[in-house]
Amino acid sequence: MKLYHYIHCPFCVRVRMALGFFEIEYESIVLDYNDEKTPVELTGTKMLPIMEIDGVIMNESLDIIKALAIHSDKDLNLSKLDSESFKLLNDYLDQLGKDVHNLCMPYWAWSKEFTPEAREYFINKKSAKRGPFHLLAQNKAEYLHSFEQTLTQLPAKLLPYYESDKFTILDILLASHIWGMYIFPEYQFPPQIHIYLQKVKELTNFNYHEDFWRN
Repeated sequence: MKLYHYIHCPFCVRVRMALGFFEIEYESIVLDYNDEKTPVELTGTKMLPIMEIDGVIMNESLDIIKALAIHSDKDLNLSKLDSESFKLLNDYLDQLGKDVHNLCMPYWAWSKEFTPEAREYFINKKSAKRGPFHLLAQNKAEYLHSFEQTLTQLPAKLLPYYESDKFTILDILLASHIWGMYIFPEYQFPPQIHIYLQKVKELTNFNYHEDFWRN
């Protein structure tokens, strides 16, 4: 199996977490963000993650996770994807995700993931959607306040996992979406949420940057 992915991308992170939970070995291929040729040749569009499973190429994260589940005896309770909880969580992640991206993109861009050429491509592409990066940095207090306000809804949902006493696919969706905030130097998760995320990390054998940066 081969996974084509970006380090920072939450949709790529959710697949990496699922792979770790399922204990499936795979080849990790981190693409430069300015590499349009590889994903277009594989799937016809520049969208990651892309996974090759048994000769089949897939590029939708939830479809990938469903396909991976067939190769493991471990239960991620994928039936949750048909629940009202999944729909509500998606709406919640949309709210959180806007602030996470506005806060973290200026830091992601200067991480070791990006070559100078990939960094320029990333900044130009994201600036067209979200505005100049210097304004994102200038307005970070506003985005951080919004993120913290939205996050206050979360602790009541952790039982200790998301609306459950068992680890499910919803925990991977949640954790992968907010994990990027660990790169934001002026923020620390509240203790309960930090402990929750570290438990997800343990269950999914996940490292965000360490596995890519390790010499």
